[in-house]
Amino acid sequence: MATWKINTLDRDLTQDSNENIITQIHWRASDSDADGNTGSSYGSVGVTLVGTPTAYADVTEADAIGWAKDALGDEQVTAIESSIASQIDAQANPVTASGVSW
Repeated sequence: MATWKINTLDRDLTQDSNENIITQIHWRASDSDADGNTGSSYGSVGVTLVGTPTAYADVTEADAIGWAKDALGDEQVTAIESSIASQIDAQANPVTASGVSW
């Protein structure tokens, strides 16, 4: 299972009568196996947070990860994590090589 991290949050300093409203979440998901093979994906997703906004100072990384995954949707999150697993598998079981014979 990939580990999700937030690189940065874009926000509107003012929006209607609210301040520091998050509009874009930049995320990275990564994983590795016991042999050190790694995979990762980076992206960003726009968010429209409804209801009473969480005070920016109170937003946690877990909040932002949840919002990003919600905005991406289950199908896209699964595709991202599957791609990372495929990257790891490709490193663990290579089908091509490069180099010279001398």
